[in-house]
This record gives sequence, C-alpha cells and structure tokens, in this order.
Amino acid sequence: MIIITGDLLIKDDSMEQAMQACQKHVAHSRTEPGCISHAVYRDPEDSLRLFFYEQWEDQASIDAHFVLPGSQAFVAHVRTLVTAPPNLHIFSAEQIK
Repeated sequence: MIIITGDLLIKDDSMEQAMQACQKHVAHSRTEPGCISHAVYRDPEDSLRLFFYEQWEDQASIDAHFVLPGSQAFVAHVRTLVTAPPNLHIFSAEQIK
C-alpha cells in the first residue's frame, strides 16, 4: 500500500474556494481504481492549513491518478490559492495486522 500525506497553506481570502476544489477532487479520487481512501481535513490549530491523507493500492494507481486531466487541473487551480508550495510525502507501507 502507498500512503500520501500533504498539506496546503491557503491564502486568507481563499479558504472557501480551496475547500470546494479539494472536496470535489477528493470525491472524484475516491472513485478511481486503486484508491483505498482519500480525505482532506482542515487543521484545527491553523485555520488556513489543509491536510490530505490518501491510501492507494500501488504505485501504478498513483501514477494513473497524477496524470488525469482532472488531477492536473486541481493542482494548477490550488497553486493559485496557496501562500507556499504544497508539502507532499509518499510512503510505502505494509499493514502489520
């Protein structure tokens, strides 16, 4: 399994627009082959930070996700709403139990 975490720091006046875009992206991503889970959360300690948590079956599923026109459009749109480059971390994981 592949786990992806990431966060975005959103411009003060752009949170509503960012949340709408993120929720739409998350909903679509959940329908993609290989997606186990995909979620976005608003940080309770920093109201301008969004945190992503994703689980994918394998690298091929992620590769397919990242090249979709909808995923690329989401990234391009979100780049206009942030105050800093996004953080993205990708992990290979095995479930122990």
